[in-house]
Amino acid sequence: MAFVITSPCIDEQAAECLDVCPVDCIVKGEDQYFINADLCISCGACEAACPVGAIYEEYDVPPEEAGSIEKAIRFFSQR
Repeated sequence: MAFVITSPCIDEQAAECLDVCPVDCIVKGEDQYFINADLCISCGACEAACPVGAIYEEYDVPPEEAGSIEKAIRFFSQR
């Protein structure tokens, strides 16, 4: 995974990330947005656009948000 959307998105879901993603790799889930790692080109545009700071590169995800990585993997494995 290149970038991961974490739990602050659940409360916000502002979708600025959708507007700036050049490859349309961000998908709305039931309670938050998710980034499809197979399509992401790691440009960082979504991270910069997120108004609540919910997007991190996978290796920078804070320990308390590590569950967001697994949540994204589960989301895309069910599609």
